[in-house]
Order: sequence, then structure tokens, then C-alpha cells
Amino acid sequence: MPPVYPDAVLAPLRAARRVAVLTGAGISAESGIPTFRDALTGLWARFRPEDLATPEAFARDPELVWRWYRERRRRLGTVEPNPGHRALVALEARMPGFTLVTQNVDGLHARAGSRDVVELHGNIGRVRCFTEDTPVDDWPDTETVPACPRCGGPLRPDVVWFGEMLPEAALDRARTAARTCDLFLSVGTSNLVEPAASLPWLARENGATVLVINPAAEGQRTGPGIHLLQGKAGVVLPALFREAWPE
Repeated sequence: MPPVYPDAVLAPLRAARRVAVLTGAGISAESGIPTFRDALTGLWARFRPEDLATPEAFARDPELVWRWYRERRRRLGTVEPNPGHRALVALEARMPGFTLVTQNVDGLHARAGSRDVVELHGNIGRVRCFTEDTPVDDWPDTETVPACPRCGGPLRPDVVWFGEMLPEAALDRARTAARTCDLFLSVGTSNLVEPAASLPWLARENGATVLVINPAAEGQRTGPGIHLLQGKAGVVLPALFREAWPE
């Protein structure tokens, strides 16, 4: 059978020792999770996601925002990691250096078995105090907004909302991984939303080969050392790794 992927893709993959990966909503969509930009349905159809994901929205109506995130957490209990998530776990096991950076808040990478995930946008399964802006480990998943055990203030999802900065420590780790890797995989993201959008090109500027795995080509950069593998992560990644390392 002739090779599916060219040597310009396979050779740097086989030679890689330090790999950085950035994942976006596309890889989670393959598990059945609607992307954040998808239209809301049911009771939430009259809202835009942006109207429910700001500090101002939570301050105005915390119960409404809490219920929306609680429904999203419940939906996560009905889905599983897909072959794209699991392929990245297998890649991590092969590499001396591996950093997985995600813009997703669903925790599916950890559920698949990824050991150390840099969560740029937080995690929907965690909460922090809205008043003190500190994490809370033990909290009741109630219909109504639970209270902070320290100060009594409302607890909010531990995710990055519109108008908020990304966690500085997570962003620093992501940029360091991009600057020091020899191979960068951009998976299921349009690479249009900053600051994460700059990570693949930061890697390329520092000499890394960049593989972009995404169903759509629109908006993706091209050029020397940048290869677009158009398709779904759950199809492309397992096939790519099988070809790179036949059993």
C-alpha cells in the first residue's frame, strides 16, 4: 500500500523528541460535544453563549449561569474520549518530552489518559470563589449556586470567561513548550483566536515542524515547515501514527 503521508510529514514525526500539541473545540466535537459557537437549544435557545459566559452575566444572574454550566457538566457525563484523544495519549508515551495544551474545558484529555494537560481556558468540572477568585476543591454540585466554604460568596465555574485573562502560569508553560519543541501539532482549532493562535507559529519561528490537523483549511497558514493534514482528528491522528510506527 502506498504511503498516505509524505516523508516531509513522517520524517520529522519519527525524529521528534520534544512535541507540543494544541487542541481546540474540533477534537471534542468528535465526541459529541457542541462547540462553544454552536447555537444553543431547548431552554437556552434565546441566549447567545457570550451572554452566559462573562463575569457581568454571573454578577447579574448567577443562578442562570450556574444552571447552564451544570447542564453542560451533565452532558459531559454522556460522552467519551474519541480516537483522537487516545492517539495523543499513545504519542505522549513515545516521546521523551511532551506537552499537551488545550483550549477545551471538558477534561476529556485527562479521561483518555493524558498525564499532564495545560488547560488554557480552565476546566468545567472545577469551581472557584467568585468573590475571592480562589479554587475550591470540595463543593456540592447543586441546582442552585453553592456558597464558598471560606467566605460565603458564590462559587463559579473555573473557566475563563469573555473579558478575562488566561491563567498566566498556563500560558507561560504553553509558550515555553512552543519555543522549545521540535514538532508542534495543532489539532481541531482554527488558529484564529489569540493568544493560543500564535503558538504554532511561535514554534515554527523557533525551528519546529508544524502539523495542522483540522477539517477546514480556511484561515490556516501555509509555508515551509507547515503541513495541513485536512480531516478529523479521530481519523487523521491514528492513521498518521500507524504509518509513522507500523506495528
